Amino acid sequence: MSGLELVEVTSGLRFPEGPIAMPDGSVILVEMFGPRVTRVHPDGTKETIAEIPGGPNGAAIGPDGALYLCNNGGCFSPVDLGEFLFPGPFDPARYIGGRVQRLDLTTGEVTDLYTECDGHPLRAPNDIVFDTHGGMWITDHGIHDTAARTADLTSIYYALLDGSSITEVVHPVDSPNGIGLSPDGTHVYWAETHHGRVMQRVVTAPGVVEPPSPLDFSACLHGLVGYQLLDSLAVDGEGNVCVATLANGGITVISPDGTSVEHFATGDPLTTNICFGDDDGSGEYRTAYITLSGTGKLVKARWPYRGLRLNYL
Repeated sequence: MSGLELVEVTSGLRFPEGPIAMPDGSVILVEMFGPRVTRVHPDGTKETIAEIPGGPNGAAIGPDGALYLCNNGGCFSPVDLGEFLFPGPFDPARYIGGRVQRLDLTTGEVTDLYTECDGHPLRAPNDIVFDTHGGMWITDHGIHDTAARTADLTSIYYALLDGSSITEVVHPVDSPNGIGLSPDGTHVYWAETHHGRVMQRVVTAPGVVEPPSPLDFSACLHGLVGYQLLDSLAVDGEGNVCVATLANGGITVISPDGTSVEHFATGDPLTTNICFGDDDGSGEYRTAYITLSGTGKLVKARWPYRGLRLNYL
């Protein structure tokens, strides 16, 4: 079912992702095939903050007010099908290597913070979320190279914003995409794109999780049936995991215990991300901003649950 009345904020974006609802009413997002970071003003006008070579994929505001980026290195090639823009096959000629970056929103200066962990190159960093300790949880989606008949097994990482430390927290994982934290910070969630699953771990300390036992099936919060691929996610104020769903385009809402699932259709099979803003000033963050990447749009809707303000906004 739909259940959301979508209002177009702007269009003409080149595969928008990583939306951040800013306190001034604007939305900062990345355009993966821009490739750039763009500010969308409330009236729909667009302002380029910085050009980002490679493939900016996920973004978050850090405790220092800078923008932190997951850059997949340009691992996808754009495929324009007229009505929709798709991420196409890996093209080694356009790939510059995966990296985590810091963007100074005042000066536009971009700094590479991490390109590897313990000697293992970051392949295609995808999404990022900050905890209350100022550390960032990061997914590496990896590269599926059909020509070479290879696919990466990658990791969930935890890193410090000054570039001094990155740690592999969970390995191996398959095509991890969106990542988020429960409202109380005790659980970390990530979406596995190709398996259509949302996974979870209990957080015991900053960057540390409790490893599940072989028979602990709660490590999988929920797996969707049929052909449903998962992209980025956000956690709302009720603790629901709200995951952008590909093919079955929309936002799938999974309850904190994984037993209840609700789908809100958007009409774009490449619905990639969601964030929450406080347009009405109520403090409930009930404005959901959703990136419709196939059609290049940013839309908004009244969210049926309390939203959640991200750390450092």
